[in-house]
Amino acid sequence: MKVIPLSEGRFTVDVTKKFIPFTDGDALSERTKGSLLVEIQPFVVITEKDIILLDTGLGFSDMNGNLQLHNNMISAGVNPVDVTMILMSHLHKDHAGGITKKNPFSLERNICFPNARYVIHKNEFEASQQAGSSYLPEYILPLKNTEQLILTEESGTLDDYIQFEHTGGHSPWHQVFWIKEDNEIVFFGGDVAPQLVQLKTKFIAKYDYDGKKSAALRADWWERGNKEMWKFLFYHDINTPVYKAL
Repeated sequence: MKVIPLSEGRFTVDVTKKFIPFTDGDALSERTKGSLLVEIQPFVVITEKDIILLDTGLGFSDMNGNLQLHNNMISAGVNPVDVTMILMSHLHKDHAGGITKKNPFSLERNICFPNARYVIHKNEFEASQQAGSSYLPEYILPLKNTEQLILTEESGTLDDYIQFEHTGGHSPWHQVFWIKEDNEIVFFGGDVAPQLVQLKTKFIAKYDYDGKKSAALRADWWERGNKEMWKFLFYHDINTPVYKAL
């Protein structure tokens, strides 16, 4: 399998849930109290069967109106129309912003990956239609009643090699994924396992729906992953997007 990180940059985020770009020369001390510094980093995983996208970023566009996520993929040699599956850990706006994009002529939102299946937890999809600072319902609604939408529940397997599991923890209906091919395991823990340091240390996040559960899951994954030599993908890690257990 080939793994391609698709960094959209570094941002700070505070209680307002606004993501503010953070560049060289910026100081975290100058941001609002309690701001977190994070990377926004979807991933492409290329297997023998699929081109898989793991979460879809913030949905920002460049000055020409082109989706940044599309630009990043093209720069990495991946045509967005060739993506066959999108695995969504959850639908908070920093993970689901690139699901759809506004058409400048009709002003309607169109699906950004027309040939892909979108794998989303059933209850998370329903939760995303509620107004609030964490979700952008209008970004996700166009998927409803399309053949591209695959709604999951507790746990299962897709196409005999992709395992999904409902975890909760970060949000009530958060899910994680294992992609298994040729004795290789790629693990994507979304926002329950967003950074390497959180797996290596005992850490309970105040921003989690159930911080204790998230911490317990991370401890379990770290132990299992090191035994089974997983390749961990970290969506919010500034320094280590991919970590291969030895």
